Amino acid sequence: MKMEPPDTHYYYAAQGWLGLGAPAEALAELEQISAGLREIPDVLEVRWQILAATRNWEACLAVAHTLVDRAPDEPRAWAHRSVSLYRLQRTEEAFDALAPALSHFPRDWVVRYDLACYACQLDRLTLARTWLAESLQLGDATHIRQMAMEDPDLELLWPEIPGM
Repeated sequence: MKMEPPDTHYYYAAQGWLGLGAPAEALAELEQISAGLREIPDVLEVRWQILAATRNWEACLAVAHTLVDRAPDEPRAWAHRSVSLYRLQRTEEAFDALAPALSHFPRDWVVRYDLACYACQLDRLTLARTWLAESLQLGDATHIRQMAMEDPDLELLWPEIPGM
């Protein structure tokens, strides 16, 4: 289903408000989109981002489940679902929900990075090292290494990261 004006205007306005740090206004714009278009992946993605900005993780999880159903070929959908679970302090579930994405997205560094974070938090350091090393191979290693060195979820690996 393709969005057309005025729905595209509401969609872009929501992104703009979100970029300005105004999630309430962003959500108000999304609510003006035609009901039949509110569950297309692009709109769901922005809704998840808005809800994440307000730290409404229960609502994020519901949106992410729908996003995975509507866009199962999008790694970000899977990542959003797991981030939502993790923020709800359901790390084991976050790990289990994202693990199948390894085979679905063999070239995606974010899936491996997120799994490394969850594995580290679950004290599965061997797995965490493996997935972090794979993410470094698949993505921009300099950027990922810097990000990992600032990520408290990977703190147990910080001494090892520069040499990875």
